[in-house]
Amino acid sequence: MLNSDMHQSSLAGRVSSRLKVNSRWGTLEVLFWVLAVASWAFLPDEHLILTEVVGYAVLALSIDLILGYAGIVTLGQAAMYGVGAYASGIFSIYVTGEPLSGLVVAALAGATLALLTSFLLLRGADLTRLMVTLGVAAVLSEIANQAGWLTGGADGLQGITIEPLFGRFEFDIYGHTGYAYSLAVLFVLFILARLLVSSPFGYSLKAIRDNPLRASAVGIPVKARLVVIYTIAGAYAGIAGALFTQTQQFISLDALSFQKSADGLMVLVIGGTGYLYGGLIGALVYKLIQDGLSSLTPQYWQFWVGILLVAFVLIGRDRPRTVVQFASTWVTRLNATRPARSAKGKSS
Repeated sequence: MLNSDMHQSSLAGRVSSRLKVNSRWGTLEVLFWVLAVASWAFLPDEHLILTEVVGYAVLALSIDLILGYAGIVTLGQAAMYGVGAYASGIFSIYVTGEPLSGLVVAALAGATLALLTSFLLLRGADLTRLMVTLGVAAVLSEIANQAGWLTGGADGLQGITIEPLFGRFEFDIYGHTGYAYSLAVLFVLFILARLLVSSPFGYSLKAIRDNPLRASAVGIPVKARLVVIYTIAGAYAGIAGALFTQTQQFISLDALSFQKSADGLMVLVIGGTGYLYGGLIGALVYKLIQDGLSSLTPQYWQFWVGILLVAFVLIGRDRPRTVVQFASTWVTRLNATRPARSAKGKSS
């Protein structure tokens, strides 16, 4: 009995120490956010495109939570994105244009849709999940198209007016306020996601992703955990849609299209799944590639984006290194060589 108690105590201590280690901020993480904040001051002419990057990053973060950590394959995250976008826009027209309230409404709309459709999602394997998520997004897109009296239909939802943030900072056409606002929202969402995946709940999601049967055998409520993380990811996607609506003050049926989900998946292909930072850095790389290629070859830029994505997949198959993995490996090797250099200097 005593040995059993000691074993459980030591196991709890190891889990606690592991959580503390994972909650620490590394040098690259601090540098990433310092550069992100500095970009607002030193890149004022790029705030519009950087705002789009942040929107893609939030959407990719949503997909990463369910794909990278829970192993749920989806092609319909645009459903929650679009519902959040339209909910925020309609709320601003008929209730109030206060941006933070619109974010809350969008998060609730995305989470509600995810919760209602999660039970369909859990009834099949990967192929069934792909078709269900794709079908949900297609159905909602047609509903939005037919309900023109509310959504604007094919013409898009117009007349959206967003009030100044905190009553002081207006959303200007240059994107200065929009970028700072979006970046702050991204940081808060990232902190929450980081705490989530570093918690015992996050570790249980990884166990489910790796082997659902084994996770169920050790007492993890698999279906309940998947419903919870899918609902949270839906809230994140809804917020991503609201950020687009509030910064652009316009929303169209493209928000519910398959292309929106495909963009989020392509961002993760570039940055890598299961890292959180993969979606953030992948969003920046993808948007820069998209903008650069569309400027060089306006007619064929999608072709070259496709070629680059195929190259990413082929390289990743033989050498599973993405942008985030390469940077982490480089910093780890650099830190490992420092003690050896210092020891060599002392011996000499």
